[in-house]
Amino acid sequence: MAQRLLIMGPQGVGKGTQAALLSRHYGIPAISTGDIFRYNLKNGTELGKQAKAYTDKGELVPDELTNKIVKDRLGMDDAAQGWILDGYPRSASQVEALDKMLQELDTPLTAVVALDADHDVLMKRIAKRAKEEGRADDTPEAIAKRLDIYAKETAPLLNTYKTRGLLVAVDGQGEVDQISKQIITQLDER
Repeated sequence: MAQRLLIMGPQGVGKGTQAALLSRHYGIPAISTGDIFRYNLKNGTELGKQAKAYTDKGELVPDELTNKIVKDRLGMDDAAQGWILDGYPRSASQVEALDKMLQELDTPLTAVVALDADHDVLMKRIAKRAKEEGRADDTPEAIAKRLDIYAKETAPLLNTYKTRGLLVAVDGQGEVDQISKQIITQLDER
């Protein structure tokens, strides 16, 4: 069965790591809106220039721009047998846009994997990532702002998916492999 998954949770919870492991396990692409934006920023594309105006201020890229990128990416050939979407949707309007995209592409969502961890754990992980990867967008101020935006705008979306019976909640603290096994077990039991 094709897996079409969302992986959600606050910054630093390990979404990218788990998406990569799930991608290998299921043989489907992990699609990170953050990676798409970073690629465009690094290469100075038109999209990158538009996105940079927001990311430089620690703000999220507007829905209209993000929705367009996601729809194009989900329509690519390598996503035909499934995908894992990381970093999207982040708002109620993006949930509506995603619902519409998936209906147009005739690709219903399989599940939403929700990872969570304590605030202090998240801050330490993000600081470590910033140091190791040299990510300019991981300043303490930008981190705090993104975690606040997540708590206010994105976390409430989990209830939407819980109501639809799609939510798979997993503790994002602990050993990476154990977390991955928990996710896969829960997905395979669905």
